[in-house]
Amino acid sequence: MSTGVLVRAGAARSTGWLRRRLMFSGGLVLPAFGWTAIFFIAPLILLIAYSLGRIDIITFTVRWGWTTQSYSQVFQSLYLGAIGRSLMLSVGATLACLIVGFPVAYYISIQRGRRQLMLLVAIIVPFWTSFLVRTYAMTNLLSYGWLGGGKLLDTPFAVGLGIFYSYLPLMILPLYVALERIDPSLRESAADLGAGAFRRLRRVIIPLAMPGIVAGCVMVGIPSTGEYVIPSILGGDKVLMYGNVVADQFQSTGNYPFGAALSVTLMAALTIVVLVVRRGTARREGLA
Repeated sequence: MSTGVLVRAGAARSTGWLRRRLMFSGGLVLPAFGWTAIFFIAPLILLIAYSLGRIDIITFTVRWGWTTQSYSQVFQSLYLGAIGRSLMLSVGATLACLIVGFPVAYYISIQRGRRQLMLLVAIIVPFWTSFLVRTYAMTNLLSYGWLGGGKLLDTPFAVGLGIFYSYLPLMILPLYVALERIDPSLRESAADLGAGAFRRLRRVIIPLAMPGIVAGCVMVGIPSTGEYVIPSILGGDKVLMYGNVVADQFQSTGNYPFGAALSVTLMAALTIVVLVVRRGTARREGLA
């Protein structure tokens, strides 16, 4: 048998093996892709379609079309207060979670064995309780507890405290993963070279933990910006955030196009923020 025939036979076998491998991989990916298409991509397309429609003020039905009328109403002064309040509370809660969560995550990362496992379980245990139950528990604390004797409920502080309490584990866990991967010999080398505790923190630990810091800030900041449940329960009718405005457009007013335009605008803004942060992180890692 000639060499050319052997080469062609080997190439055919390789091609057949590759085709079977791709078909097998495609079969594994297909359920996840179908789930994403049905429950994420399709609703997103429907939301964008609604945002480009208009509401009939006589029949209160949606008129399909291609108009940006709803987007022009987003930045009216009536809604700027809710937007600013959402950003302020989101940034404040994210910074509070970072300030409190970093020492906790660092302490857990330097533990070993069963002690570390028990501390991690203590962080995760609150997620075993319903989000609504935990939020309503905060109303009892703010109404009848030592914190203000009921004066703190229905205030921006109560909403910020609720966001901080609910999202703190989402900050601690990414920080722990990043800090736990730091080689202990790096801290010891910095100490041997004369760096004090604060300098080791600033020059060694924080730069190496930056991926965890970025991930934690994204995981806390983005969902808290559009938070709806916590302001509704802890803020009542006195603290209106962006999520409440969107919900009112769908549930109370029935203005689906404007509610969809508010949602799409928020998603677009947060997507831009994530892309900018991701690009900055990738550039910093490349320079490192």
